[in-house]
Amino acid sequence: MSNSRSNSRRNKNEEPGLPSDLIDRVVKIKRCAAVVKGGRRFSFAAMVVVGNANGQVGWGYGKANEVPPSVQKATKQASRSMIHVPLVEGSIPHQVWGHFGAAKVVLIPAGAGTGIIAGQAVRAVCEACGIHDILTKSYGTNNPVTLVKATLDAMSKLRTREQIAALRGIAPEDLIEA
Repeated sequence: MSNSRSNSRRNKNEEPGLPSDLIDRVVKIKRCAAVVKGGRRFSFAAMVVVGNANGQVGWGYGKANEVPPSVQKATKQASRSMIHVPLVEGSIPHQVWGHFGAAKVVLIPAGAGTGIIAGQAVRAVCEACGIHDILTKSYGTNNPVTLVKATLDAMSKLRTREQIAALRGIAPEDLIEA
């Protein structure tokens, strides 16, 4: 009987309700202070990026009175809002721009061995997604929350050769090289 109880226990490193194959990266933790009669009451907001390192990635934003519950809420939300990103040999299929608010991000495919050339927020999204070789540049703002959203906007616009050919109703070999 005690053996079945020990098997049902979770590893302390795993988030409850989160599949074990997902990678989570905390992008930003903000502290907010509300002035009340007895002093200041602090609350925390966490921005988390979650991915399976195989083309699935999502983001979440959680708020709570302590840091761990806010991260847990953000991770849960991120795992529910995942998008699929097409990968080609550890990189992306083509160059793409993403916009969100004042943030603009350009993602450029790179050759094998280049690595992830990106800032902290964009790097978190790329690593969680499973991209190994990419060049990026961000314009407009350095706010990590808007940069993550702009990066995911760009990744949602990615299409493979096969997807474009299917949309046009032709064979992938008949596509013209640009």
